Amino acid sequence: MTRQRILMAALLILAIGAFFLTGAHQWFTLDTLKAYQSDFQAAFSQSPWQVAGIFFAVYVVMTALSLPGATLLTLLGGTLFGLGWGLLIISFASTLGATLAFLLSRFLFRQAIEKRFPRQFESVNRGVERDGALYLFTLRLVPVFPFFMINLVMGLTRIKTVTFYWVSQVAMLPGTAIYVNAGGQLGELESLGGIISPMLLASFALLAIFPWIARRIVLLVQKRKAYKEFNRPAHFDYDIVVIGGGSAGLVTSYIASAVNARVALVEKHKMGGDCLNTGCVPSKALIRAARAAHEIRTAPRFGVTSSEPQIDFAKVMGHVHQAIRDIEPHDSVERYTDLGVEVYQDHATLTSPWEVQIGAQTITARHIVLATGARPKVPPLPGIEHAPVLTSENLWSLTELPKRLVVLGGGAIGCELSQSFARLGSQVTLVEGMHQLLGREDQEVGEAVENTLTDEGVTVMTDTKALEVLNDTSGYQLAVEHQGERSILAFDYLLVSVGRQANIEGLGLEALGVSTTPTGTLELNERLQTRLPNIWACGDLAGPYQLTHAAAHQAWHAAVNALFGELKSFAVDYRFMPAVTYVQPEVARVGLNEKEAREKNIAFEVTRYAMADSDRAIAEGATQGFIKVLTVPGRDRILGATIVAENAGEWLGEFTLAMKHGLGLNKLLGTIHPYPTLGEAAKATAGVWKNAHKPERVLNLLKRYFNWRRGES
Repeated sequence: MTRQRILMAALLILAIGAFFLTGAHQWFTLDTLKAYQSDFQAAFSQSPWQVAGIFFAVYVVMTALSLPGATLLTLLGGTLFGLGWGLLIISFASTLGATLAFLLSRFLFRQAIEKRFPRQFESVNRGVERDGALYLFTLRLVPVFPFFMINLVMGLTRIKTVTFYWVSQVAMLPGTAIYVNAGGQLGELESLGGIISPMLLASFALLAIFPWIARRIVLLVQKRKAYKEFNRPAHFDYDIVVIGGGSAGLVTSYIASAVNARVALVEKHKMGGDCLNTGCVPSKALIRAARAAHEIRTAPRFGVTSSEPQIDFAKVMGHVHQAIRDIEPHDSVERYTDLGVEVYQDHATLTSPWEVQIGAQTITARHIVLATGARPKVPPLPGIEHAPVLTSENLWSLTELPKRLVVLGGGAIGCELSQSFARLGSQVTLVEGMHQLLGREDQEVGEAVENTLTDEGVTVMTDTKALEVLNDTSGYQLAVEHQGERSILAFDYLLVSVGRQANIEGLGLEALGVSTTPTGTLELNERLQTRLPNIWACGDLAGPYQLTHAAAHQAWHAAVNALFGELKSFAVDYRFMPAVTYVQPEVARVGLNEKEAREKNIAFEVTRYAMADSDRAIAEGATQGFIKVLTVPGRDRILGATIVAENAGEWLGEFTLAMKHGLGLNKLLGTIHPYPTLGEAAKATAGVWKNAHKPERVLNLLKRYFNWRRGES
C-alpha cells in the first residue's frame, strides 16, 4: 500500500508539473478566455455534445488536481452554455472533481497524519461525527477557505464519502449559479455601454452580497438544528441571566445593566468568586506580608540593622481576611442590586436553552451566560485522600504556620506561595514534574525563579514525579521519583497547585448537548457561544486562560455579543494577553516568548536589557532580572516582551499598549520616561534595539562630513 501511495503521489506531481511546464495554465486567464470566446462558441454550435463533454472532463481534472482556473472556467461555462445547461454541467463537474480530490487526499495522507497527530485528529473526528455534514455545508456555502483546501482537509477526516458528495453538491449550487449567471451576462456584453445593464449589475451585486446571504442561511440552519428538541417561551423574564458571581459574571452583569438590559445574576456561594475569596486578593495580601518579613531580614544590606522578624501567623492571616473584607463591597449583592441587577443566591440548573431553575422557581431569559469558574485539581495519588491537603480554596483557613510544607506544582501559584511561606518561616520543598519551573516561560526565566527560591531557602525539585502519600508513626510523607531514584519528603501539609478544572457539573449542560473540550472547558466558538447560540460562557469555564483580567476581557465580549450580536458581534482577541507571576522579582509577559515563537515557527529577533544596568534598580538594590523583547527581524514591531524585574507587572502595560496599537520600539524610544524609574528600562531596551539597527552607511557619510567640516582630509 505504501508503494501504491508513492506511485500515485509521483503521478500527481508529474501531472501538476506538466500543467505548468507546458504553459497550459496560461490558457486559464481572463484575457485568453475572452480572446478565444468566439472560437469556443463556434465550436459549441457545431459539436455541442463533444464540446460539453470535453469541458466537463477538463473541469473535473482541474478540480481533482486542485489546479487554478476553476473560477474562470465557471464564468466561461456561463458564457458558452447559458445559465441552465451551464449550471447543470458545472455543478456536477465541480462536485465530482472535488470528491476525487477528497479521495486522493484520504488515500495519500490520512493514515500518515492520523498516526503523526492521533490526539488532535481524534478530537477533529469526534466533531465531524457530530456535526460533519453541517460543518462542511457551512464551509461550502460561506467559503472561509478556498474550495480546494476544503477538499484536501476534509479528506483527512472520517467523514463519509457519500456525505461529502451530497453536501458539496447542494451547498456549492447557489454560488455556482451566481458565477455561471455572471459569466452568461458577460458573454452577452457587446459594448462598453452594456456594462451598465441591469442584469449584469445584478449579477455582480449577487457576487458581492452572496457571502452575507449564505452566512445568514447557515446561521438559520444551525439554529433550527440546535433548537429542534426545545420549545421556545413566548416571552422572557430577563434579557440575560448570568450564572456565577465571580470576576467574569460580575463584569457581564455590570455591562448588561449599564445598557439598561434586564439582568439576573445567580451565585450559589460567595459573591466575588475565587479572585476575591480564595485567589488574587488573599494571595497578594499574603505575598505582601511575606515581603515585609523579607525586607526586614535583608535590611542590613542598606545599612539598617534589625533583628530576625517575629512572625505572628494568626495576624498575618488576619491581614489577609481584612483585605478581603475591605474589597467585598465592590462585589457585593447590595452594589449590584443598586445597579439594577436582580441577584439570586442559590444553585442554578438549565432546564432548556432559555429556562433556568433556581431553587424551587424557574426563570426565563433570551440569553444565558455561564461564568461558574473553576476549582483546584487534586491529583489521584494513592493515600492523598487521608493527608492534610491544602489548595487555594482551604489554605486561607490556616491559623498556624506550617513547619514543613511540600508544594506540589511549580506553576505561578506554586512558586508564589513557596516563596511566601519560606519568607514567613516554613521549611518549603517545591516539587515540579517538568524540567523547569513556570513551564510556559522560556527556560532562562524558569531558572531565574528557581535560583531566587533556592537562595531564599526553598528546596526546589524539578523533573520530579510524585508517586504516593505515606503515613506512619513519624507523620506524613510524599514519595517522589527523580531520575529513577525514589526519595521521601516529610511534611505537615501538602499544598497542591497542579492546575484547575472547570465547574460544569450540575448545570444541566449534558442534557442540552453542550459539549466540552479535552481540557474540560466548554466548547465555544470565537464569539464565546456554545452549540446553542443563546448560551455563552466566559472566565475559567471558557478557557484558555485562568486569569482575572482574561475573564473580564471575555465577559465584555459575552455581554455585548449576547445583547447585540444580531446587529454586530466580536471575536475574542487573545493576542495581547498579559500575565504576571508575583514572585519577587516578578515575571511579567505579553505576546510571544522564544519557546512559543519556535513552536509556531515564527521568525524573530531578541533584544535584551539587564536590570543591573538600570540606575533605579541599582539604587533600590533590585538588579536581578532582565527584559527580553522579541521583534520581527529587521523591524521594530514587537512580537512579545518578557520582564523579570522588581514590580514588573506594574510596567508591563507599556509593552501591552504598544503591541495593541502597533507602536514599535522606535516609538517607545521617542517617549519621555521619568528618571529614575524602573519603567525607564522599557525605553532603554528600545535603545539597545536601535543601536543594533543603526544605519551604518549614513553614519559613515556623517563621519566623512564632520571630518570635512573640521578641515581634515
